Amino acid sequence: MRRTRSARPGRPGAKSDTKTDTAAKQPGSAQANDGGGKASSGGQRCHTSGLTAAFATGEDATPDPDAGGSTTTSIVLTNKGGSTCKIGGFPGVDLKSENGQSWSLRRSSAKHTSITLAPGDSTDFKINLALAKSDEAHPWTPASVTVTPPNETTSLTLKWPWGPLVDQTGATHPATFVNPIG
Repeated sequence: MRRTRSARPGRPGAKSDTKTDTAAKQPGSAQANDGGGKASSGGQRCHTSGLTAAFATGEDATPDPDAGGSTTTSIVLTNKGGSTCKIGGFPGVDLKSENGQSWSLRRSSAKHTSITLAPGDSTDFKINLALAKSDEAHPWTPASVTVTPPNETTSLTLKWPWGPLVDQTGATHPATFVNPIG
């Protein structure tokens, strides 16, 4: 699990109030438990209104278009509030196209925990991606990504900064999926 105290501006395309850079992230002493996405005693869960979201930047955070199947990216969630909160589990992630189509990403089978974020601290989650090749017959091109933090009903929206994906919207085990926070 990763947690950091400070963040630097990130990649263009993220909302101006949601920019973060993974290069600024340092492994922290995030407190973990098997809370399954629910805040345990001693802290309030993180609410959407107290979080910012941004695509992670840096060499290892940018999807590799030559990966030959699957690659990853990360979305960083930062506690912009004035008090400590807990977050854990799977965020809801929906890709939205220019014409209004939506693709709700499936969850991985990875086990999740919860972590504590002090004001200014960040954590992230990975999204596995199947980037489409230039000759893909039916690519799916996102325009934005909507992220709903665990146990929340409101979302944060980011502009999609990369190209099309392999269209696996109806697949049982798609190569594009979301992993848990932390």
